[in-house]
Amino acid sequence: MIIIHDSRLPDEASANLQKHGECLSFYTENITYEAIAGHPDIFICPVDEKVIIAPNIPAVYMDFFLRRKIAFITGKTIVGNRKQNTTSYNAVITDKYVIHNSKFTDISILEETKNKIFIDVKQGFARCSLMPLKDNNFLVSDKGIAKKLQEKGLNCYYFSPEEIILPGFPYGFIGGCMGAYQNKIFIIGSLKYHSDGDKTERLLKRLNYEIVELYDGKLFDGGSLFFCG
Repeated sequence: MIIIHDSRLPDEASANLQKHGECLSFYTENITYEAIAGHPDIFICPVDEKVIIAPNIPAVYMDFFLRRKIAFITGKTIVGNRKQNTTSYNAVITDKYVIHNSKFTDISILEETKNKIFIDVKQGFARCSLMPLKDNNFLVSDKGIAKKLQEKGLNCYYFSPEEIILPGFPYGFIGGCMGAYQNKIFIIGSLKYHSDGDKTERLLKRLNYEIVELYDGKLFDGGSLFFCG
């Protein structure tokens, strides 16, 4: 299993991730602004058994995907510093749904997900704000997304973005703190340090997730954890 993560995670979190698979420590320079320069969900969008990647992702990562035989498609949108080109790959894709702001979605994502239901939301940073769980359950830090998903009959659980660390910003978002692989959910930090932690732990246990807290500290928004293979 390959785990893609921001290279700037707390040291304990990075070390613990290495116990679960081969880690690809991700970071870019002079492409987008510093707070999200190492966030996988700005440059990479997992779609079913493949990933869609920004065309200006550093060549070292594209070479890594080729060597590890990770199927990928190169998107059309070049990542930069504006909302239009920092959000293009920040979509949530499940087996049934695509959740994103359609104004910003890279065309390659749309082409690869024609068989899925598109839920159009105002938030461009959908993956940052939203963590998809089993059985059409979602953790969400954006009230607009929560309202739209509830209108579609999906189960949404609001998780306040406050108390989530994102260096350079007042707070981060729940989607950026997590990643799921099979029946395990990996969390960058510990739920006990957040006021919504107890109810979230109960939800995850009810859904039969094994919770893996990667370090003993406040939740850290690292731009999601992605798992391949």
